[in-house]
Amino acid sequence: IRTYLALVRHYIRQQKMNMKLLQATIFCAGPGLAAAWVSMSSSSGVKVTVVGGTGFVGSRVCKQLASKGASVTSVSKTGTVPKWCSGDPWTDKVDWKTADLMSADESALDAAIGKPEAIVSCVGTIGTNPDELLKGNGASNVAAFASAKRGGNVKRSAFVSVASEVSDCEGTWLPDFFSGYFQGKVKAEAAALDAVNDDSTKACIVRPSFIYGGDSFGLLPPRVNYEYGSGVEELLSFGLFKALADVTPGLIKVALRPPSSVDAVADACAAAALGEIEGGVLDGTPAINAATDQPAATGLTDAISWAKEKSIDTYDWAKVEVPKAVESIKGKIDETKK
Repeated sequence: IRTYLALVRHYIRQQKMNMKLLQATIFCAGPGLAAAWVSMSSSSGVKVTVVGGTGFVGSRVCKQLASKGASVTSVSKTGTVPKWCSGDPWTDKVDWKTADLMSADESALDAAIGKPEAIVSCVGTIGTNPDELLKGNGASNVAAFASAKRGGNVKRSAFVSVASEVSDCEGTWLPDFFSGYFQGKVKAEAAALDAVNDDSTKACIVRPSFIYGGDSFGLLPPRVNYEYGSGVEELLSFGLFKALADVTPGLIKVALRPPSSVDAVADACAAAALGEIEGGVLDGTPAINAATDQPAATGLTDAISWAKEKSIDTYDWAKVEVPKAVESIKGKIDETKK
């Protein structure tokens, strides 16, 4: 028994030494790897509920949180894994729950949302009915954040809202029914702040103008795929377009601003939920990208490179095939003359 205990103590000491060596190696390797180590260590097991977790942005927030070791619950009307990520290993790490924010009573909603340490809402609706827009963007989010607060453990919150330059178009550049959309967003932002007892350092409001990503185009809501959107973001990030956007009004200004990648928006929400970035307002693509050090968009550069490669391939093909075709035609002409 004494020999066995001695071996156990030796093993424990050895493991502690190995862990210290690993930590020292990581921190000596540079601040980037060290930050990743701290992030993984601090994020492990953090309980986060993502409302609208099966949606375009919400599902990617779930993916980012799960990859960082958080304990993730998704709450949505369907409660099913989205098609784009069906079968991906990370989806097994998420608890996919069903709840209708507009019809569920408090007890049912509380059971779905649970007692998270952080809550992220990506819930939003579009349409032409101002009352439905107010409910879908406002009341539904208010109910979700209130439920998380009743859980008693929530320390951080995040909400995907809309860029201020878009909301500035209310009443002038946009139809009257949009008032319900913008009023709902305002109510939701206030609810996200209230969930953390009005501590603005714990509530992160992410305000993109237009979000792109995925591999398909859509009309309702309007959506472009990653390659196309990345090209537009890179183009509109050039200084000339920024200068033009700064001096143009309303929706023209909005159209000249670079759109946000869905991954950048999701990364910002996840980072806020895990306390990797401080709360506050991330208004527009530059602020959203800067929050989590997103790489610059390269869609335009990639498209130009692809076109250049294809033109070279076409030229190389033509150098070989065109002379063959010419000789073939000459042969046919000579046969005709005979």
